[in-house]
Amino acid sequence: MVTSCLDYCHSLLASLPACSIQPLQMIQNAAARPVFNLPKFSHVTPLLRSLHWLPVAARIRFKVLTLAHTAANSIADAYLLNMIESYTPARPLHSAAAGQLVPPPIQVNGSRP
Repeated sequence: MVTSCLDYCHSLLASLPACSIQPLQMIQNAAARPVFNLPKFSHVTPLLRSLHWLPVAARIRFKVLTLAHTAANSIADAYLLNMIESYTPARPLHSAAAGQLVPPPIQVNGSRP
């Protein structure tokens, strides 16, 4: 239950600084301790590894990259496919076959894309 709440809106969390992600990491750490019936101040890193839980920052990155991969390979829904654009360089380059994507434009309050 806790991990599903931590996964909510992961694409919005991707641009946050580490100090904003830290409280979410503390929640994940606190959620791992009762699974093993350990006290409050026990080390959590081995617990997270044995549960196969990524740290929150790595999990956010993984989820966003998974979403981009499914969209880039035309596995995603139509609304996601319309939001991505493949990168095409102005001149022929070896990196043209790398499958890079163009980042979407960032909207500022009151502006339109």
